[in-house]
Amino acid sequence: MSITLDKRVDDFIGTDRQLFIDGKWVDAASGQTFVTPNPATGDALATVAEGGAEDIDRAVRAARRAFDDGPWASMTPYDRGRLIWTIGDLILEHGEELAQLETLDNGKPYSVALGADVPLAAQLFHYMAGWATKIEGNSINISVPYAPGANFHAYTLREPIGVVGQIIPWNFPLLMAAWKLGPALATGNCVVLKPAEQTPLSALLLAELIAEAGVPNGVVNVVTGFGETAGAALAAHDGVDKVAFTGSTEVGKLIVHAATGNLKKLTLELGGKSPNIVLGDADPEVAIAGAANAIFFNHGQCCVAGSRLFVQEGIFDEVVDGVSEVAKSIKLGEGMDPETQMGPLVSDEQLQRVTGFLDSGKQEGATARTGGGRHGDRGYFVEPTVLTDTRPDMRVVREEIFGPVVVAAPFESIDDIAKVANDTPYGLGAGIWTRDISKAHALAKKIRAGTVWINCYNIFDAALPFGGYKESGWGREMGHQVLEAYTELKSVCAQL
Repeated sequence: MSITLDKRVDDFIGTDRQLFIDGKWVDAASGQTFVTPNPATGDALATVAEGGAEDIDRAVRAARRAFDDGPWASMTPYDRGRLIWTIGDLILEHGEELAQLETLDNGKPYSVALGADVPLAAQLFHYMAGWATKIEGNSINISVPYAPGANFHAYTLREPIGVVGQIIPWNFPLLMAAWKLGPALATGNCVVLKPAEQTPLSALLLAELIAEAGVPNGVVNVVTGFGETAGAALAAHDGVDKVAFTGSTEVGKLIVHAATGNLKKLTLELGGKSPNIVLGDADPEVAIAGAANAIFFNHGQCCVAGSRLFVQEGIFDEVVDGVSEVAKSIKLGEGMDPETQMGPLVSDEQLQRVTGFLDSGKQEGATARTGGGRHGDRGYFVEPTVLTDTRPDMRVVREEIFGPVVVAAPFESIDDIAKVANDTPYGLGAGIWTRDISKAHALAKKIRAGTVWINCYNIFDAALPFGGYKESGWGREMGHQVLEAYTELKSVCAQL
């Protein structure tokens, strides 16, 4: 039996959703709309305004007014922090609505949306609210060789960058909006947010909560639409001072090119093909559960998913068989069914992508220990899959699949595994499973990745910086490190 839909959610999806620009709900300039489907059925879920370049321009101009002349510019950091904290409180207050929207629009189980996405989003705003009063500069004693005897007072200021364009993905829509908005607001910036066209709904409800919190008009604007139109226009807009993007590495490279017009600042959180390494001395039971979580959480639609499983030879079959048994036991179904453990992929496009990789793996000689294809004929479901007998040159090993598919391979020596693990253009995450903590830390130093988990996986906290090496991105999300990505550093020098 499915969870009863909240009446407020039913009303929300039953009403055509507009753009949120300058504190008002408005239609797209073109009058066009698009339908966001329910991935569990493929049926229409809600109708949403299709923003384009003109709407992006309206939103950017609203954000510029709010930044230059509005009350946001003169608001004290303390008051700004209080508003940001209130957003976190409102997310918790409306947690069930947000979780149901996330489940309907993205497909993930309601229990996951309510237990992980909602509280982590609230935590992010609460954490960042505290930083609003702690954006500080430094005083510096300087000595100038060509001005002997002169006395100077020198100091630095950290100031907001200005208008920030933020483009977020569909795998964690609410949480990614929080990751982006929290630090931008804490540092005093104004934002134009473009949610993924596959999952626009939670961002629109979040805009309502932001307005309810008392954030001034124009500070946060939400323009729904497609990446090729609205997203591209936002990335290239000369009125935008910075773009923060989370998504695929391929699109990230397009964002880099689009930003060259006015050399706007960029942060990019991109793809991954993360190694998950089980050493021979690991607790097999713990490693099996951890390896399964690393790849099957959120249907494998995680940029940091542990999609390459390396197991030391002595326990390879035990661990791979164990992960395969976990995969077989996972109950697939609609996210609103309380018994569901894994929902559908987000879209038909993603279904075709993942099943295409599975076909490629089979053609190149990989063996499916379990899974290996589509589940059912309605909705966008894929079987949790474990592939063995792979080679390093296979597409399923080299490329990001972004689905519940793990490739497993044995290794002989711990001395060689770091080189194998690093043999990828990505460097977002990694996992290490062992009882020997010295080995774990020694190996963690050798892994070229932004996050290395030891005897755990998918552990996130607002205070823990997150980002990637190599083609997995530029800069960091979360932690105090993210504040640098949303501020300019100014030096001031006065002769006394």
